[in-house]
Amino acid sequence: MLTAFARAFKTPDLRKKLLFTLGIIVVYRIGTHIPIPGVDYRNVQTCLDAAEANQGLFGLVNMFSGGALLQITIFALGIMPYITASIILQLLTVVIPRLEALKKEGQAGTAKITQYTRYLTVALAILQGTGLVATARSGALFSGCPVANQIVPDQSIFVTITMVITMTAGTALVMWLGELITDRGIGNGMSILMFISIAATFPASLWAIKEQGSLADGWIEFGTVMLVGFVMVGLVVFVEQAQRRIPVQYAKRMIGRRSYGGTSTYIPLKVNQAGVIPVIFASSLLYIPALIAQFSSGNAGWKTWIEKNLVATDAPIHVTLYFLLIVFFAFFYVAISFNPEEVADNMKKYGGFIPGIRAGRPTAEYLSYVLNRITWPGSLYLGLIALVPTMALAGFGADQNFVFGGTSILIIVGVGLETVKQIESQLQQRNYEGFLR
Repeated sequence: MLTAFARAFKTPDLRKKLLFTLGIIVVYRIGTHIPIPGVDYRNVQTCLDAAEANQGLFGLVNMFSGGALLQITIFALGIMPYITASIILQLLTVVIPRLEALKKEGQAGTAKITQYTRYLTVALAILQGTGLVATARSGALFSGCPVANQIVPDQSIFVTITMVITMTAGTALVMWLGELITDRGIGNGMSILMFISIAATFPASLWAIKEQGSLADGWIEFGTVMLVGFVMVGLVVFVEQAQRRIPVQYAKRMIGRRSYGGTSTYIPLKVNQAGVIPVIFASSLLYIPALIAQFSSGNAGWKTWIEKNLVATDAPIHVTLYFLLIVFFAFFYVAISFNPEEVADNMKKYGGFIPGIRAGRPTAEYLSYVLNRITWPGSLYLGLIALVPTMALAGFGADQNFVFGGTSILIIVGVGLETVKQIESQLQQRNYEGFLR
């Protein structure tokens, strides 16, 4: 693998792409440390030092922003508005016929949907930026910090609008940087920025585990976590690469004097067809009652119950609901992203069939049956991986966004594998050996 990296840097055009991508990453990381105007940076650092930042309500968004959210920087919202906009557009494609027609138009339709995604990203950035500024002004961003309500000293309308515009512009800039990596870099730009944001939190989280440990000055806990992390990475790679290949045979057709078709291929159905989307959906849904409870005043009975059973990540009700929601959203997302009837119609149109299965409706029923069978282990696998932070919280005193569990490990492994495959394909085009043999 190191030899392949060396060969990649020896190739002029591929070396330019890699260096360009690294340059964009440096710019992105610099932006995550530049505070927005109107924020008292010293009070922010005081609250960050006094509180365990990753255990707050905004831990997931803070992880996706590479720690920029709780520091209230120009890239505080990070890539999250774009991810949300992409998911919304993908869901609306199934509901709105106009979007479905654009999706079938090919590259032109995809470009139009991408434009809609950009507009929706800016709108969501304005909404989320306003919410973040209101949360920071009220002191709820760092609950328990004595200077939490002094993070934004000047609470005038002009300063508030300036802060929202700055964060929205930062989100637009992040979106542009991701598209630059896709066009001029090694590709998959948004996913790479997400990868960098999560990977940036790894050193601090791992060192916190070492500092909190008691065996051999924390090195025993640190080594155990690293060992468990490597095992988990191997298991996640194994499951992410697993797929059910359904054979497809195309009949021969005579057009004029030429013969077409007669080839064999397969439909790859991944075990984890939904990816990390169900985990994000489940986390976001569980954040809603916690957000309502945090902004409500008083000590009502319903607020106490929510904080005890839904906010606490080690509560049995929270663990059960989290697991069930992940399983539900895994089936839901697979159902809207893969249409067996459409696949069966396309196969029938071009003379394709599954050996032993009649074309048309029987093929769609067979694909639906296989998809449901492999989605069950995939959804259970997602649920168990997402519960790793809870087990780490109990076993090592780690935070709920444990680096080797849940959303972080799935994104790190998924984006890493996809990036390696893209560089590998470019190496193979030049007759070089790839990373994966």
